[in-house]
Amino acid sequence: MTIVGHFINGEISTAAKDTQDIFNPSTGIATKQVALAGANTVEQAIAAAAQAYPEWRNTPPAKRARIMFNFKRLLEEHADKICQLIGEEHGKIKHDAMGELQRGIENVEYACSAPELLKGEHNRNVGPGIDSWSEFQPLGVVAGITPFNFPVMVPLWMFPMAIVCGNTFVLKPSERDPSSTLYIANLLTEAGLPKGVLNIVNGDKEAVDTLLTDNRVKGVSFVGSTVVAEHIYRTATANGKRCQALGGAKNHAIVMPDADMENTVNQLLGAAFGSSGERCMALSVVVAVGDKVADTLVSNLQSAMATLKVGPCFDESNDFGPVITQAHKQKVEAYIDSAEADGATVVVDGRRPKIAGHEAGFYVGATLLDNVTNTMNSYQEEIFGPVLQIVRVDSMQDAMQLINDHEYGNGTCIFTRDGAIARYFSDHIEVGMVGINVPLPVPVAYHSFGGWKRSLFGDLHAYGPDAVRFYTKRKTITQRWPSSGVREGVNFSFPS
Repeated sequence: MTIVGHFINGEISTAAKDTQDIFNPSTGIATKQVALAGANTVEQAIAAAAQAYPEWRNTPPAKRARIMFNFKRLLEEHADKICQLIGEEHGKIKHDAMGELQRGIENVEYACSAPELLKGEHNRNVGPGIDSWSEFQPLGVVAGITPFNFPVMVPLWMFPMAIVCGNTFVLKPSERDPSSTLYIANLLTEAGLPKGVLNIVNGDKEAVDTLLTDNRVKGVSFVGSTVVAEHIYRTATANGKRCQALGGAKNHAIVMPDADMENTVNQLLGAAFGSSGERCMALSVVVAVGDKVADTLVSNLQSAMATLKVGPCFDESNDFGPVITQAHKQKVEAYIDSAEADGATVVVDGRRPKIAGHEAGFYVGATLLDNVTNTMNSYQEEIFGPVLQIVRVDSMQDAMQLINDHEYGNGTCIFTRDGAIARYFSDHIEVGMVGINVPLPVPVAYHSFGGWKRSLFGDLHAYGPDAVRFYTKRKTITQRWPSSGVREGVNFSFPS
């Protein structure tokens, strides 16, 4: 069986304290094994990054950007292979994997503008013969810890910008689907990146804790569940590191009585069930304002969901594929069971679908739950599966209160034709990313991605302008060159 190893100092290593099976979720069959790094292997990756840092730091930003231009071209040229690897280990249908890759490429495009982004600020004559300027200097060795649900896009949120800012990088991807991540690392080497600037280690908690405690690592970026995000943030900051840790979500959509119902239903289907609901921006709760709206919405969703197809990743006629593991399939179905036991109505039941020829795959069909309340476990927690829940309220204020009271504040949206309502909603909702008739308000690459409340630990969001701030530190220089022969007396007052 193929062993998926690490990428350290430009070379593949299969050093391992242990191995773990990698499954094809579409078939339920283990197809590869991944080498899990012990602390010594992770320290080798950190050492390689530390050794590469001085020369890379002094590489002109324009030269760094040219490597990213080459990288973008190679990502596009090898798109089919990248999407194949995503599908085989994550389960995404090709059209969904291609969307993931494209959003990652957009972040590489933004990183290509490094010479502009790193120009700094300059003022002449802030005082008599005194000039002052600010520079944006790299942190040093930085690390990224990324989740299984976007094995290409989320790493591309991190290392391209970190690298063009002059840092070197150690990435720990998810051990469940690492092959596409390693593949794009090889493409970056082909694009001209020197050895040691990007390193990848596969591993478990031991690998993560090594990154969090090693004093050579100056910053950590993380995307994953809230419980782990909080641990990452506390441990990293306690060890003197800069940290941004993106956690979980419970994204709500409010449907107002004046919403375009046909458009709303179409938007909700893609936002709830795309990628099998395994997105931190998946729309998992619809808050319908008024029973009339709720009844119409449920009826239309039920009809539309009858045509949805769940199946293997290699059949592009499918709308979405399996979930990541058998354990996760059972977890998602347990949330549906608990909601039904708590009094929710199972309108469309996606539990234990029969996929001919792929009975061992990790499939959960599209599920619709009505009459869900905020006391139910299925409402309070992130399901991370193809489950859409309907909560009924009497007013927009009730709907907004429901959202603002939730511990997560990642994404939300409202469907309405009323501009005043939309403006009020965007002004007063306590969520980091807001959509108006846009169900997945994921910012473009030249903005930044991040939620509020327990969806984000740290002050800076991911990618975009905040990435430049996160992966650099500001240094301000004030200088004066006195005229020859001029001598000044001692001045004990504070300079002004």
